Amino acid sequence: MEMTISGRNVTVSDRFREYVDEKIDKVDQLATKIQRLDIKVTKEPHAARNADSALTVELTVLGRGPAIRAEAKAADKFAAFDTAFAKLLERLRKARDRRKVHHGSRTPKAVHQATSGLQPADSSIPLHEATRIAQQEEELRLAAESAEASASPIEIRRKVFPAESMSVDDALDRMEMVGHPFYLFIDEATGAHSVVYNRRQYAYGIITLDPEATDEATLETRRYRAAAPANA
Repeated sequence: MEMTISGRNVTVSDRFREYVDEKIDKVDQLATKIQRLDIKVTKEPHAARNADSALTVELTVLGRGPAIRAEAKAADKFAAFDTAFAKLLERLRKARDRRKVHHGSRTPKAVHQATSGLQPADSSIPLHEATRIAQQEEELRLAAESAEASASPIEIRRKVFPAESMSVDDALDRMEMVGHPFYLFIDEATGAHSVVYNRRQYAYGIITLDPEATDEATLETRRYRAAAPANA
């Protein structure tokens, strides 16, 4: 497995590289098809004001399949790495357990509890509001990093991704593997643009855009990777 370590506004010391080398073997133990592990260490521009979260460590696992990501903030890069690495290992375990479930093995208890049901979204919450809440923390952090002061301190950054068609279950898996509270996708069953998001512990929601839908929302509840009904 290839590993890259980069620093932004901070020097990555040899001691930190050695510390990381001692721990990354656990990644190979949980996933065998990983090609690269990217580690990014960032020091906030106003570190003196926010000493407890001055350093951010981002970990991204790349390989055959979707990327798996985790990040954490702390007063020093070692503590931030430990927290982010623990999150990464947990997401790798979940990804491994889901592969077992998908191939017909016994469902691990933790995954069964965490994905026991998918709850339809509250139709009163617009799609732009759901995504805005999920992205608020990241947008504020990016705005704080801007060195140029302007009339407005808020920076808006647009990200464009290729549209990918997949099942609701696969979208839920992708969301948890990258550690985001939501995931945009095209529902392969309907062809509609949709977003799956985390409502609360063990409960998820789906918002689907339909230009021909009436004012009355259509609600349904289903279980994670539920078997299709047999033909009559």
